[in-house]
Amino acid sequence: MKFVRWLLGRLILLFNFIFSPKGLKRSDQDQQAVDEKAKTLALYQFEACPFCVKVRRAMKRQSVNIELRDAKASSQYRKELELGGGRVKVPCLRIEIDGKVKWMYESSDIVAYLEKEFA
Repeated sequence: MKFVRWLLGRLILLFNFIFSPKGLKRSDQDQQAVDEKAKTLALYQFEACPFCVKVRRAMKRQSVNIELRDAKASSQYRKELELGGGRVKVPCLRIEIDGKVKWMYESSDIVAYLEKEFA
């Protein structure tokens, strides 16, 4: 079973690489504003998780550069996710606004948030 998961993960990453979406074109000034706003966000994810791939593809379509934190490869990020969000479940978007932190799980909610905030 572990091999099947590994193989499916690699296939997901391969297809994501081959069929990578195009990013949104903005003026340099507009892209700087988006990048500045994205500094308050962090995505806790696993590299080959299909729901995480879905969110990363949405990020690419919106040309949003959000810090990626691999909770599978880093025990520090895994601990941050568990303590802050309450559970180790990915994808999870950490949103910090005015010193308050909100944790958003569910890939569809994260994609909708990105489209609303950065479209």
